[in-house]
Amino acid sequence: MNKVFIIGLPRTGTTSISVAMLDYGFKVAHTAYTQQAFNLADIVSDAPCFSDYQQLDKLFPDAKFVYLERELSLWIPSMQMLINKMKVELDLKTGTFNPVLKRSFNHTFMLDKTDNPDEPAHLEKCYLDHKQQVLHYFADRDDFIRINISHEESLGQLLTFLGLEVDGSPQFPHLNIGRNVACWEEHKHPNKVNANSIGPLRRKFFDYAAKL
Repeated sequence: MNKVFIIGLPRTGTTSISVAMLDYGFKVAHTAYTQQAFNLADIVSDAPCFSDYQQLDKLFPDAKFVYLERELSLWIPSMQMLINKMKVELDLKTGTFNPVLKRSFNHTFMLDKTDNPDEPAHLEKCYLDHKQQVLHYFADRDDFIRINISHEESLGQLLTFLGLEVDGSPQFPHLNIGRNVACWEEHKHPNKVNANSIGPLRRKFFDYAAKL
């Protein structure tokens, strides 16, 4: 199985798709901050995939990429909640979150360059810029798909894209609704991969400059 990277932004359904894929036998990392996490996982979603998809495309040339869309009217308030909940710990100098997570968020949402990162106009621009860049980069490629998990046919489309048989009309679970952001941590499954998995290089992340 080639690697699969879910490159939709946070609050577009990354937790829902990650949990769904566990039950299809995939080893899944919802966020991955070490080389070992990427080595262990079949599917990686969220940070840093949404910011590092071009580097990952070069590191894993046989990988497949899944972009998640969501209506802006729903995504913006959800993202406002998340940004306000996380922004103190996402600070590049003083925040306590993993450096890979902080870099990924600051790269995409320009948290260190704006005084009001939760403004709707700012978030809309970040979303649309990211979408335009993704669609331009993967234009006319057959290793890329875009789906909206709120659409009934989206899980079937994903399974077909991954080369799996579609039985009936499978539906994604809808998780992390409202202010809930911890469904992945709460979900118990043997196929979950720890974002900070330790391997031969301990917790080292990729040195893109050295590898590309």
